[in-house]
Amino acid sequence: MRKTFIYFLSISFLLLTSGFQMMVAAAKEGKAMRISRMGLLAVALLGFLSPFGTVAGAQDAVAARATRVSLPPSQVKALSDWTYALAVQAANYGAPLVTMYNLRYNDTFGPSPKAAPNNIWRMPNISTPQLSEEAGYVTPNVNTIYGFGFLDLGPQPVILTLPDSKGLYYTVEVCDMWTNAFAYPAGAQNGYKGGKFALVGPEWKGTLPAGVQRIDSPTGWVLIQPRVHLKNQGDLATSRAVLDDITTQGLAQFLGQAPPPTPAYNYAVPVVTDRRQPASALNFTNPTQFWEILSAAMNENPPPASQIAALLPMFKPLGIELGKQWRPSSVDPITLAAMNRAATEIGPLLHSLPAGRFQGGWFVSPPTVGNFGTDYRTRAVAGRQGLTLNTPSEAIYIYGGTDSHGMLLSGANRYTVTFHQLPPFVAPGFWSVTMYDATNNYTVSNSINRYSLGSDNTLKTNADGTTTIYVQAANPGPARMQNWLPAPNGRFYLILRSYAPGPAMVEFLSDPRAYRLPDIDVVR
Repeated sequence: MRKTFIYFLSISFLLLTSGFQMMVAAAKEGKAMRISRMGLLAVALLGFLSPFGTVAGAQDAVAARATRVSLPPSQVKALSDWTYALAVQAANYGAPLVTMYNLRYNDTFGPSPKAAPNNIWRMPNISTPQLSEEAGYVTPNVNTIYGFGFLDLGPQPVILTLPDSKGLYYTVEVCDMWTNAFAYPAGAQNGYKGGKFALVGPEWKGTLPAGVQRIDSPTGWVLIQPRVHLKNQGDLATSRAVLDDITTQGLAQFLGQAPPPTPAYNYAVPVVTDRRQPASALNFTNPTQFWEILSAAMNENPPPASQIAALLPMFKPLGIELGKQWRPSSVDPITLAAMNRAATEIGPLLHSLPAGRFQGGWFVSPPTVGNFGTDYRTRAVAGRQGLTLNTPSEAIYIYGGTDSHGMLLSGANRYTVTFHQLPPFVAPGFWSVTMYDATNNYTVSNSINRYSLGSDNTLKTNADGTTTIYVQAANPGPARMQNWLPAPNGRFYLILRSYAPGPAMVEFLSDPRAYRLPDIDVVR
């Protein structure tokens, strides 16, 4: 009996596979997709075999697919087009979460992990091109030294201890797995005196010790990101000491108790085409992995209840449902093909998609940046181009991608960036304009190891009170060397930042009259 069952099951599988292959080929040729005799026989055989213990639901799944593949070409195209449009929106919604999953694997579980869960990886210096690539982190500033730590708040809260920096600017950003910066225990709003804070997951019930401030997280995993200001290399030891004094500890260890068991982290390995690209590139070798990771990460870190109710039902035709693991077999071939196309294209799309208000060659971030709410487009673009952007009260980001005539910036040209008004900030903050390679979103190697200019530098001022930065690949000569920001030979972009921004900079996100942006002019 067992041999008979295996024989019929093998025949069914071969017939069904052959039938589907012919259907897909017919669809590509624009022909009506009709069930062949072999396909019908496969359905019948599976129906016959179901009492003998075949995979649950196989007969229903085959019947559902048979209904789909019987469509005429016009309806096949309509279904494909509609599904692709929906899949792009689902990918746009889920891309930041998938990026965080990839970054967590790279930094915490990969072949060369930077720090174990609930620990902090402290970069040894500013984000040079080499360190940027090592971190897999896009568009980093080069005025601070970074720390990164993925914290698992499921087993217990994590105690975050922060130092008094004695007036040195530093911030600790706390991001949920959807890239929203929901807390700043140190920084422009809460100061630099330090303290003890408990990061608490959504499922934990318990009492915290006295003297510890509670911060509730919307997701079970979070990313903490310290940034400590480094004005110049002579201050490296001081900045490093502050970064080293930012520490994490499980609640049980903090209380001198035995810690809970360490979870078994059996996360799927993101398989990508080029590991030199950042975690946000979403360049999966097999695009179905994008959807598998999105489903797994969402089940582990659900979105807010309002989005679960209002948004997730839209994605049910894609087989995406909270609490269920998505698999390629969850959907029919037409839907799967459209979803794979969307997953393949979402990374490059977000890499080029602008966000915010275009003004004089600059894109001004919207006020929602950092803690995005329902601004899913800005969240997705930020996740691809500038992961874990701060909220406006902590930092302002303005993206310079074209000159004043709307032409893309390129190292084949020479440019002047002329400030009529320097970006305001509140001490001990700072402002800077930083150079990035447009092909990989990392800082740019150059002969003088200069990646930015700003308030940390002594800049020459013009006779009329303006300040001009010379942006070009070649050295502009001794007279302009002090204000030279080296560019690559190819495409690049600039980011203008203000950390601990002045009120005018924050207001500027909503009111273009509050601050005058510098002019980006090509030198003829």
